[in-house]
Amino acid sequence: MSDINIVEESKEHSHCHHYHISEKTVLYLSISFIVNLVLSLIEIIAGIISGSVALIGDALHNTSDAFSILIAVIAFKIGQKKANKKYTYGFKRAEIIGGFVNLILLFIAGLYLSVEGIERLINPEQINGKLIIIVSIIALMIDIITVKLSHHGSKHNLNMRMVFWHNLADVFGSVGVIISGVFVVLFQINYIDGLVALVISAYMIYHAYKDFPRIVDILMNAVPSHLDMEKVRKSLLSLSDVQDVHHLHIWRINEEDVSLECHIVSENPCITEQITLLLHHSFHIRHCTIQVESKCCEKQCSL
Repeated sequence: MSDINIVEESKEHSHCHHYHISEKTVLYLSISFIVNLVLSLIEIIAGIISGSVALIGDALHNTSDAFSILIAVIAFKIGQKKANKKYTYGFKRAEIIGGFVNLILLFIAGLYLSVEGIERLINPEQINGKLIIIVSIIALMIDIITVKLSHHGSKHNLNMRMVFWHNLADVFGSVGVIISGVFVVLFQINYIDGLVALVISAYMIYHAYKDFPRIVDILMNAVPSHLDMEKVRKSLLSLSDVQDVHHLHIWRINEEDVSLECHIVSENPCITEQITLLLHHSFHIRHCTIQVESKCCEKQCSL
């Protein structure tokens, strides 16, 4: 008897909630990309004139923010493409890849800023506090707007979460640079510039480190952390018509969609519907590929 591949999805699948970035949000993010690039250019020029490494660091982080937004928008657009003969699973992982690229950018920008911050702590330089304050206030207002735009959906979408962390770091960065400017103007304490740069870099590196394992797990097809492989196996074996379960694999396609494939030994060819409903209701697995084998077939395959 030849193996039969049966793909079943729960009837309730079409009613399940999936988070998608709205086209309106994409438009706002595209505008934010342009605004952040312009802001970065202004901050770099002001940083060079004022001699502030914190302001230049904030500009570099704004630049990485701008490209993180661009990557998020491109990844979203790619992710909406339908599956084809080559990419049969579709392009949903484009957003995960985009999130991974953004994470690397966040980490590199944090490392660079920490090096510059240490250098300024060791060798503080005279800086123009008034110019720093003026430019940073403008940057803060823009950062608050971009944080508001990227916060929507950051809990449900890894790529948007990376953009959100980028933008939130910018808010803290702008506040920190304003504070450093005030200290320079009032107390002529120039080393505060390097200290602020270190605080911003620590924030960036921490969040890059925090989300790294989750992104790698998805890209490496790891079993989702909220699922117990053995519990799933035992639940399948608890069905009266199931004699054995093997070649069981569970992985994420993206942050929302969990897939499962397995071989089931059963004499009931209609067992797939029961299995599909069990997986959906008990484990929220909506995509499954089930290969049904009889005991006779299993013995032949093992020879």
